[in-house]
Amino acid sequence: MDDLFSSVGNLKMEVFIIDNASVDNSAEILSREYPNIVLIENKQNVGFGRANNQALPFIHGRYVLLLNTDAFVRPDTIYKTVQYMETHTKCGILGVKLLGHDGSLQPSCRYFPTPLNIFLERTNLKRFFKHVQLVDDMSWDHASVKSCDWVPGCYYLIRKEVIDQVGLFDPRYFLYYEEVDHCFAAKRAGWEVVYFPDAPVVHIGGESAKQEGAVSSKSQQIESLQIESELLYFFKNHGLTGVCSHLLLNSLADFILFLKDLVKLRPTAKIMFNLRRALYVWKTYFRTGFAKVSTR
Repeated sequence: MDDLFSSVGNLKMEVFIIDNASVDNSAEILSREYPNIVLIENKQNVGFGRANNQALPFIHGRYVLLLNTDAFVRPDTIYKTVQYMETHTKCGILGVKLLGHDGSLQPSCRYFPTPLNIFLERTNLKRFFKHVQLVDDMSWDHASVKSCDWVPGCYYLIRKEVIDQVGLFDPRYFLYYEEVDHCFAAKRAGWEVVYFPDAPVVHIGGESAKQEGAVSSKSQQIESLQIESELLYFFKNHGLTGVCSHLLLNSLADFILFLKDLVKLRPTAKIMFNLRRALYVWKTYFRTGFAKVSTR
């Protein structure tokens, strides 16, 4: 918290903390040590997007910063990012360079997901389709300011005017794809989404998700929630054609991975995993009312 307050320079800042059913005494400590913050305590985990939406009635500033509990700012982070937006009035949403605790670069500036680029990534066929923009393209110069499709929500600076125009997060997403969907709406409304490298943030990754289930060691995500959010996103933004394309290519990817494991004589549990996953995706499609409503 001290790093947060020291990073604003001479800017005025209001702090709202959403305690999303934490299981320790952190809410009590925050309330005691920082009496000037606004603390909202949820008795159950309502999800990432819905929790952030709870702060909207209290916001008065020109900018809104969403900062995860596993993201750590430097002394001038907030000041620098706000100053960039002050001088670039078309920038509606700004993200920063994200670094792991060991200094490793994390995907910080991303392209929108499509049924095709997800399929190519999962099957590792991307090497044959080099013209297709993958969601996480790490091959460019991360030292330069860059316009992009979307930025991760762990450090997510938004112009309040954008929120007034397109809202904040769609409450149907319990976890994942909230910021993808929000950036899609902002860009459609004419705003720019910008990656800003000059104020790096250390991001641990996966911490917010751990209380909801097993986190994938590869992606630091809960796969069941990822699957549901993908379906909701594709139907909302690309209609029936988009979600059906995703379902078919997803099933094809699972079948290809099944065949690979079979040929390599993997253990039975490993071989059957992707077939079970394909079935789970289709079950989720029906459970979400054909990708229209959240299950949580």
